[in-house]
Amino acid sequence: MSGTDQYRGQSPDQYRGSLRYAVDIVMCIDATASMGPVLEEVKRSALNFPARLEADMAQKHKAISRLRLKVIAFRDFADHADDALQESDFFVMPGEADKFEAFVRGLSPVGGGDVPESGLEALALAIRAPWERGLDRRRHVIVMFTDAPAHPLGTPDARAAHTYPAGLPLDGDALLEEWGYARSQQALMENSAKRLVLFAPDATPWKEISEEWNMTILFPSTAGQGLEEFEMGEIINTIGNSI
Repeated sequence: MSGTDQYRGQSPDQYRGSLRYAVDIVMCIDATASMGPVLEEVKRSALNFPARLEADMAQKHKAISRLRLKVIAFRDFADHADDALQESDFFVMPGEADKFEAFVRGLSPVGGGDVPESGLEALALAIRAPWERGLDRRRHVIVMFTDAPAHPLGTPDARAAHTYPAGLPLDGDALLEEWGYARSQQALMENSAKRLVLFAPDATPWKEISEEWNMTILFPSTAGQGLEEFEMGEIINTIGNSI
């Protein structure tokens, strides 16, 4: 009997009294051509993620009352504007697992142009996601998968694209305001709930974000070589240990 099956059917609340836990996870996935060698592995890991998280939580004698997953795939607005961003709804697991799988399986590595990509636009959309505000305890997690640095937010070439989302922050400082820090008046996320996990190069802007943003951790990857050292277990442990 697997760890998941062992606890299936038992009330999630039994681990923490009557408290109910809601976990929302947004996966921002670089879907440019350079990610081709590893995108399939990222996709497989994403599809296995709900079951692995459930099993890990059970081993920690914790459980999630409500789990939702959302995917934002990104490329480069200056190179591939028509599908520079592909954004799903939040899928409630396990009931909408088929919709989640269909969206993830539909991602393909295309374009990219120069080395930096439009990762900050994806991050901005993730921060603005319709996060769960109910239940007793919440964890809101953004996971970034990329092998490349990112263009500065809102470059003229990007904003000129007909698909560029309206109303995004104008620059990195405004994005940080929306992420939120001490005494931030524009924060869109609950400080106690939020986490940002970066599987990205130790380069601009990811290095600076990991050093300057709160509730953020960077697992460095090698730019231009995909995410060979990527391991979903790191993300699962980060989430499980934070609840």
